[in-house]
Amino acid sequence: MTPAPPSHIIRLGQKDIAMFELTVRTEFAAAHCLRGYKGACEKLHGHNWKIDVVLRSARLDKLGMVMDFKEVKAALAQITGTLDHRLLNDLPPFRKANPTSENVARFIADRLAKRLPRGVRVKSVTSWESDRCGATYLPLTAKHTRGTK
Repeated sequence: MTPAPPSHIIRLGQKDIAMFELTVRTEFAAAHCLRGYKGACEKLHGHNWKIDVVLRSARLDKLGMVMDFKEVKAALAQITGTLDHRLLNDLPPFRKANPTSENVARFIADRLAKRLPRGVRVKSVTSWESDRCGATYLPLTAKHTRGTK
């Protein structure tokens, strides 16, 4: 049995491809309440959410970067700007889906994927409600990548 490659290497058939990862952290403040939850979190409360985004690419651009940090931060600012100082339950994406850490992470991953250059994909988004509690979304579908260069 052939051992699995390290996590930064993707095996395509007999060929291994090294990957680069870029991590960006941002934050926003928002309130929410969890519908159907039995406990304190069913009541209106807020968090200073911290978001960790990991992007992945097999190639670097002409400057030697996966993507310019400035561009990632700008995209994240636009996305989290729609959430900042809002009641998440009132926003269209969370009117039916509970605004859990898991769903917040997926929301950000889905929106960010649409803004990435070709060959760059969302590896993960972690949504932290506190310093000790967070949820990570690991997209598996092609919608989180825009193909190769």
